[in-house]
Amino acid sequence: MQKLAILGSGFISEFYASSILGQRSKDEIIIAASRSEESTKKFAEKFKIPEYSTDLNQAINHPDVSIVVIGLPNYLHLETVLACAKAGKGVICTKPLGRNAAEALQMLRAVEKAGIFHGYMEDLVYTPKTLRAIENVKQGSLGRILWAKSRETHPGPHSDWFWDKEKAGGGAILDLACHCIEIGRSFIGKEQKPIEVMCWAATQVKPIDAEDHAIGLVKYANGAIGQFEVSWTFRGGLDIRDEVMGTEGTIWLNHFLRTGFDMFTAPGQSGYVAEKAESDSGWIFPVADENQDLGYNHMFNDMFTAYENGTSPTETFYDGYVVNAIMDAAYLSVKSKKWETIEIEDWRGEEPDAVESHSLASYNDQYYLLKEEVMPNGGKTLLLKDKKTGEIIRK
Repeated sequence: MQKLAILGSGFISEFYASSILGQRSKDEIIIAASRSEESTKKFAEKFKIPEYSTDLNQAINHPDVSIVVIGLPNYLHLETVLACAKAGKGVICTKPLGRNAAEALQMLRAVEKAGIFHGYMEDLVYTPKTLRAIENVKQGSLGRILWAKSRETHPGPHSDWFWDKEKAGGGAILDLACHCIEIGRSFIGKEQKPIEVMCWAATQVKPIDAEDHAIGLVKYANGAIGQFEVSWTFRGGLDIRDEVMGTEGTIWLNHFLRTGFDMFTAPGQSGYVAEKAESDSGWIFPVADENQDLGYNHMFNDMFTAYENGTSPTETFYDGYVVNAIMDAAYLSVKSKKWETIEIEDWRGEEPDAVESHSLASYNDQYYLLKEEVMPNGGKTLLLKDKKTGEIIRK
């Protein structure tokens, strides 16, 4: 059983609290804190939290708190994590870890120097579908992963600070690509070093300084490509999809829209339908259990079980730092319109020169195999390339 302080009383903290108090049941939030007394009081009352405060440090230093859960705006992450490190309290922080890699690295070094537990709350790598897909990939069901594409789009964030480039650190890339990049790393392999990024971004619709739409490619040392598509301009709700392609198979995942729960209502469904839903009438797409489907349940179970076992969770501050480094390169690429090198000051995976080279598919001593296909007449066709002459034949 963990005794927790939760910092923040907004949208994401609602998800966190309901999941923490729901799935494992044995954990207890003993104090809540945020900058607004009215909001914090309502939050504490809703989740039956015995203490609340507008002083974040009071919550962090509460003598009975073992882990601090940070659900605060991006610009408050660094100072709050440093306060947790100073207090010697375990800390788990919402995404993105920092507004940039420099902030994230400072947080990583602080928690490691303090020797405290740390977890990076990247919920979308914990969705049931993603966990199953990652397991299949690790078992070799798709062969060698060549391409991992992740998409998250919606009409835009819910809080004012997201739209402030200085407070948030960026726009749709920092808000959404952090999810997509870590999903890609999880499929391609976290030991594989991300080396370059090519990214396009623009402010197409919203009257803001930051980007509201972006598409990027992340090149890994083993030749794999991660792709992210993110937008605050998509109409129709929250669209979260992933595709993974390997030499021996493919996975398609749809996490939120059109997942099998489609509902038509002429009078409308009163109240909340699902995150970022734009309508409560006509055809709507309710979500059976958002805490489960968006990964929060599995995420907290992983975090707290790791804490109890004295191990590291699947997602740590190191992962958050690597993601921030990739996004930094993406922003550079947006400006330069070129591939930009990803600067990771503290890389802990395989080095590029240690990556095994991959041979081409061989048919026999004479030919490479391009393709094998059964034709409409039932016969089998082979496309082969001569290893010496380069001639391509069909037989």
